[in-house]
Amino acid sequence: MTIPSELDTIAAISTPPGESGIGIVRVSGPEAVAVVSRLFRPKGGRRCLESHRVYYGEILDPADGGVIDEVLVLFMGKPRSYTREDVVEIQCHGGFLVLGRILECVLEQGARLAEPGEFTKRAFLNGRIDLVQAEAVIETIRARTEAGLRVASEQLRGRLSGEIGEVRGLLLGVLAEIEAGLDFPEEDVGDVDAGGIERDLERVDSRLEELVLSFDQGRVLREGALVGIVGRANVGKSSLLNAVVGDERAIVTRVAGTTRDVIEETVRICGLMLRIADTAGLRRWRNEVEKEGVRRTRRVVEEADLLLVVVDGSRRLSAEDRRIFDLVRDRRYMVVLNKLDLPRRVTVEELGSAFPGAEAVEVSARTGEGIGRLREAVCGRAMEGWVGGREGRSVIMEARHKEKLEEAAGAVARARKGIQGGVFPEVVAVEIRSALERLGEIVGEGVSEEVLDEIFGRFCIGK
Repeated sequence: MTIPSELDTIAAISTPPGESGIGIVRVSGPEAVAVVSRLFRPKGGRRCLESHRVYYGEILDPADGGVIDEVLVLFMGKPRSYTREDVVEIQCHGGFLVLGRILECVLEQGARLAEPGEFTKRAFLNGRIDLVQAEAVIETIRARTEAGLRVASEQLRGRLSGEIGEVRGLLLGVLAEIEAGLDFPEEDVGDVDAGGIERDLERVDSRLEELVLSFDQGRVLREGALVGIVGRANVGKSSLLNAVVGDERAIVTRVAGTTRDVIEETVRICGLMLRIADTAGLRRWRNEVEKEGVRRTRRVVEEADLLLVVVDGSRRLSAEDRRIFDLVRDRRYMVVLNKLDLPRRVTVEELGSAFPGAEAVEVSARTGEGIGRLREAVCGRAMEGWVGGREGRSVIMEARHKEKLEEAAGAVARARKGIQGGVFPEVVAVEIRSALERLGEIVGEGVSEEVLDEIFGRFCIGK
């Protein structure tokens, strides 16, 4: 079996499967130009491809010399290309057969099929991008919201890498001061400024903590915020789901307990992906089916980023409504006073007593009144303290980044404790080096081949 090499010329289809106006076959490596030139017949007879020029012509089938398709060929010479290798793109019609045959011919001329993410992996290995930027490529492709796309784009441009670099610079300065005293004790380099070092480490600790805490926001931007609709039976939870989503996704009847399972729907509001989960009514269960429904509801209560506690405004508050507060009071939640179209029997005082300090929005799920206000309020609460409060700062979306940042923060905390406790400078220096290594791994320094394979294995073959 032939082992893939970084010196190979690789090729793949870079556009999604299916019919489209344009399809692209991408070729990268030392033989990219030679491989494509053996198949390409440019109009006008020019055979020599110049870098960063587009050529019109035909791809010929080497089997019989027939024309496979009329194409545009774009050559990008190294290092001014995505991979920093010679790259040739064949832009043809986007049909399954034509793309497949052109790729087959390219492979017959000496290229091999690219592995998942291998083009981006080569861009990383050749120093065009760091590992954070490489991971941002897949986040850009998979972004489901405008906010998530914005964060991925910022990381692709180097914002997170720059912040990591700034933190590493602070740590390197601290390490240099400590090691100067260790390496040249007989020289007049002055005593180590323990107070100044501790202050620098405190700044690093604060920056690392801020980045770690941003992971929750990044997760929401990537996966969407889970919004759970909870309340006692027959208060209009399913009707509320249908109204917010704008479609009749949940069965609505006057029979209490119609919803037995969690029903989840996705809706985009204010540039944010919301996963709205309708749940079974919280009440004493009468059989095993209702018991399981209540258990799943409690799981949503634990996992949701925001809870909408629905109260029937046409009926007096019950003991069940008040018991629900005990379940949600430590969670992020807001109260939805439903059935605005009916005579109201819940006073503001009663609502404030049952749910102290909670934001309340009045709606009618049946008529749609107040649903617009509710949508805006939900977005505000779901993003509260995040996007608006972190302008100019990075948001991390990768679990790998969080893990390494937490490890670096732990090493910095131990270094601070050592400085405060007056331990030997050598011990403090070891912890600072450990923090530097963990931060370096985020951008791709010292990362194992297994980690790289896992990261780039998430990519499609043509990227």
